[in-house]
Amino acid sequence: MNDFDFLAGRWKVANRKLVKVLAGSDVWEEFPGHSVATRHFDGGASFDEITFPTKGFIGMTVRVFNHETRQWSIYWANSRTGVLDTRPMVGTFEGDRGEFYGEETHEGRPVPCRFIWTVNGPDAARWEQAFSADGGQTWETNWTMDFSRA
Repeated sequence: MNDFDFLAGRWKVANRKLVKVLAGSDVWEEFPGHSVATRHFDGGASFDEITFPTKGFIGMTVRVFNHETRQWSIYWANSRTGVLDTRPMVGTFEGDRGEFYGEETHEGRPVPCRFIWTVNGPDAARWEQAFSADGGQTWETNWTMDFSRA
């Protein structure tokens, strides 16, 4: 519990997203974001809303800690679809690094997905998303967000 307490507050977010996923591409697009995060349930839940001003949509993340399994479940929604993901990313933190695994859909088919959160002190953090084309043997990072306290 309390692993996502670091995220509470306002952030500037530098996004870097791979243009073509799982295609061997090394072309990235960069764009800004602004995030506001809050903690709930005495640190057992976290909520954030992130605005992508140049992309024309807003995202939202809900994170809930399961006391029995000692794991976090992370759910995503955005203003384009208006749908809350039903398949969470699930995982834990060890120190300042968290790993979360689940499944995403890419080009109509399910692919393994991994999130890595790294806390870099009180005013900086990094989130990474990666997909795997080989069942989790190797990972291609396709989106990073570098958070700096606003």
